Amino acid sequence: MMPNSQHGPHMRRRDFIAGLGSAAILPALARAQQLSMPIIGFLSGATEPGNQNLIAAFHRGLGEQGYTEGRNVQIIYRWAAARYDQLPAMAADFVGRQVSLIVTTAGNAPALAAQSATRSIPIVFQLGGDPVELGLVASLSRPGGNITGAAFLTQELTAKRLELLHGVAPLASTIGYLINPTNPGWDARMRAAEIASRALKTRLIVEKTSTGSEIEAAHRIFAAQQIGAVMVDSDPLFFGQRNLLAALSIRDKLPAIYHARETVEAGGLMSYGANIADVYYLAGSYAGRILRGAKPAELPVQQSAKIELSLNLKTAKMLGLTVPSSLLALTTDVIE
Repeated sequence: MMPNSQHGPHMRRRDFIAGLGSAAILPALARAQQLSMPIIGFLSGATEPGNQNLIAAFHRGLGEQGYTEGRNVQIIYRWAAARYDQLPAMAADFVGRQVSLIVTTAGNAPALAAQSATRSIPIVFQLGGDPVELGLVASLSRPGGNITGAAFLTQELTAKRLELLHGVAPLASTIGYLINPTNPGWDARMRAAEIASRALKTRLIVEKTSTGSEIEAAHRIFAAQQIGAVMVDSDPLFFGQRNLLAALSIRDKLPAIYHARETVEAGGLMSYGANIADVYYLAGSYAGRILRGAKPAELPVQQSAKIELSLNLKTAKMLGLTVPSSLLALTTDVIE
């Protein structure tokens, strides 16, 4: 009896070849699907390892608008690690790739670099500064161009930060101030600090630092000049160097205040500033809304209302400080 032609060797070979064809088509379809996804260019002034909780907050905001990385949106990350001179080339690369949207985080410099690179691709910023003063938007309520985002106005917080530091170190007649002059907006914060210092009848000694080694050198200068306390400016450099800053403060017995609670978690004495994760969340939400069709010009700049005072009581004890009960009452986050 002749074998049934449906089950003969020719048919089996055809099935095998057809199977090979479908196996080849599937990866091609996956690649095509990936290419059709919107692409976000994520431009950060910070260092990647120190920002996982912030990136998670950004993804949460993006996810609430229906976008999940790898499923229906692609994200290309670029980290400047406080080397702000690299940002223009990174922004230009995103423009060359024709990304759907640029998100800028960790500092004013990434937003300015993205703005210089394109006036057509939508931009969502996360920054600690006044976007109107920086020339990024026409106004907070009506940005007017291709750029909007979420901001916390650090200049307004600088004076309060100095006042709180004076509260835990009232005998400190001279206060050191660490700033990074390579990040736009530092001069406005320095002016605010100088005004606050005069009101408190203290002397401010400013040290400009842009690397970890310069931070260590500044602390040696502070020790030599018998500084009583240190205020650290809000900057991605100092966020990335938070472990070093906390260690130097304890080593030199210098009470210090920072802008982010993450530095207090690392052993720093105290911080006063916006909840940075909340600002990343707001930026993620706006990124999702723009991918869905919203226009940046019509999305008002959001300002984080979550201002936190964090205090590390273990560090206070190591520094021999008695924290006033009035200050403890204001503290939103006590680390023991």
